[in-house]
Amino acid sequence: MKIIDCQALLTGTLSRTRIPVPVDTPFHTTAALILEMARAYERDGITFLASGDPVNALAGFYYGFGWLHFGLASGLLNGEDTSACPFTGQSEKLPPQFRAKLEEKSHRYDRLLDTARHSVECAPDPATANHMFALRVLFTAGIYNSQGRHLLQSGAYEGALACFSYGHGWLDAGVSGGVFRVTAHRDIFCV
Repeated sequence: MKIIDCQALLTGTLSRTRIPVPVDTPFHTTAALILEMARAYERDGITFLASGDPVNALAGFYYGFGWLHFGLASGLLNGEDTSACPFTGQSEKLPPQFRAKLEEKSHRYDRLLDTARHSVECAPDPATANHMFALRVLFTAGIYNSQGRHLLQSGAYEGALACFSYGHGWLDAGVSGGVFRVTAHRDIFCV
């Protein structure tokens, strides 16, 4: 998917996303935070793209999708046609002048996601549905970490960076959403 198409998909999906939980509840506050963070990463991506930095734009859009998809999967957010997937087709190949930055950021985000996965533990009691959801979030982050590493090894840095950013977005939203307790490296999360 081209970066500009990813941005359009994220922008369109966000415009159709709503908070279904009652105002003046902790769940609404959490939902509003998750939606705002997804929008913030969308804005960051737009800013990076406009300034000629497609590497950070790509990371921003996929990170925003991670936050958004966490919110939708948790039921804190909903909307019409919010099943948009930014992983359709191959990632756009960036021009050669961005190669060094793309490689460095992809390797760094691989380490970041791996560190993040090992820096959280499920917060809800194991007998609850929220615990099962926390395990689902960990599984999702693990799948995208594995896929990103596979793409990294094959030299598909754009796809790798997208996977690492998306997976970390899920984890970061999970911390803010209360399904994880941070056990180390608190500075890599948005809490």
